[in-house]
Amino acid sequence: MSNSSFLRAVERALEFVSGLCIAIASVAVAVLVLTFGWLVFGRYVLNATPTWVEQLALLLICYIAFLGAAAGVREDTHIGVTLFRDMVPVTGRKVMIILVDIVLCGFGAIMLTAGITLMRFGWATDLPMLNIPESFRTLAITSCGGLVMLFAGLRAIQRCLSFADWSPEPEFKDV
Repeated sequence: MSNSSFLRAVERALEFVSGLCIAIASVAVAVLVLTFGWLVFGRYVLNATPTWVEQLALLLICYIAFLGAAAGVREDTHIGVTLFRDMVPVTGRKVMIILVDIVLCGFGAIMLTAGITLMRFGWATDLPMLNIPESFRTLAITSCGGLVMLFAGLRAIQRCLSFADWSPEPEFKDV
């Protein structure tokens, strides 16, 4: 397998993982809407408020936010300040973009290691009303950190390997 076919295979795999993040976050949004519909129905029609909805909502919001953030890093749609980067020549711009990827990779590594620590700490504690370990909430942080580290780190490596060939100009995608 040549380098270019290997890189294409890695790209396809990362694209699949990013799409899976978006799919899981989308299902979580749908479940969130349905459970709040059940909350309103239970409270005002049945006169019996389901108390577990709030805890489930907090859990789902973690997954929606963190998996969406990881996919945003993969798609290079995360928030960035480009003022200084745009003021320098192309070579400097490329170096700055690679440095941003390296910083994102480091941030992802910190999230991953801190998330693992939080998961270990919270495994013995249950989430109220849901009766599942607290670690399921921090799994969102841990998985996001690992994915951000993977996405940004591999993109930095790819950009370093093809430094002379890629353009630092943003690609505007059709929405």
